[in-house]
Amino acid sequence: QVQLVESGGGLVQAGGSLRLSCAASGRTFSSYVMAWFRQAPGKEREFVAGLNWSGGDLEYGDSVKGRFTISRDNDKNTVYLQMNSLKPEDTGVYYCAQKIRPYSSGYDRTKFGSWGQGIQVTVSS
Repeated sequence: QVQLVESGGGLVQAGGSLRLSCAASGRTFSSYVMAWFRQAPGKEREFVAGLNWSGGDLEYGDSVKGRFTISRDNDKNTVYLQMNSLKPEDTGVYYCAQKIRPYSSGYDRTKFGSWGQGIQVTVSS
């Protein structure tokens, strides 16, 4: 099993930046697609960004394109989410997730089997 631990969340003013980190342990990190999802109060959990095992096949949710950047460091077993030009609508709990199967492409939420505990991001207007 894998353990995922997010860090870097907090409160920021609109227009500001935050960098989230997700440290993984427990199995071969470099074999798995990783992604970030978020959930706002009263809303469904939505896809934010993802990348494949080698750092390619980057994909972003429409609402964050051009503002957020996902990356990974396989030597450190860590995936990052750089969030710039933050808006109040970016507020929510952000989750790091790993695909169930190694070397499996795509970002269907139901195919992610390991999740972090989530970290709060609040953007004030």
